[in-house]
Amino acid sequence: MEARCQCGSLTATIDDGAEPTIILCHCLDCQRRTGSHYGSIAYYPGEAVALVGEAREFTRPTDAGNTFTSGFCPRCGSTVYARASRLPEITGITVGTIGDPAFPRPLRSVYEQSRHHWLTLPDDMGHHPQGRNS
Repeated sequence: MEARCQCGSLTATIDDGAEPTIILCHCLDCQRRTGSHYGSIAYYPGEAVALVGEAREFTRPTDAGNTFTSGFCPRCGSTVYARASRLPEITGITVGTIGDPAFPRPLRSVYEQSRHHWLTLPDDMGHHPQGRNS
């Protein structure tokens, strides 16, 4: 499977058979990162992801005292990958860059305290006011 930015300069190839953990995040940082109502990232074991192309990174602090790094294409600005310092062995790939409407839905929804009130989600997924431990 391949994910790519809008211009195709930054790609991520994901090994076949690698199982993602897909998270939907409503935190204000993800809203600002995506320009949308939420961010959706599929997390894979780091060794299952190969990044190709020039990337720039932006690292921000998290409310738990860790850091979260977004990797984006310097040409078109698309965020393609993410890494959390708390779990350095995994790499997140932004679901939109995979470009597959049949991609599996998220396992859980986090930071629902800042979810847009009109956005409804399935009842049978995990719902958390903040991080997954809330």
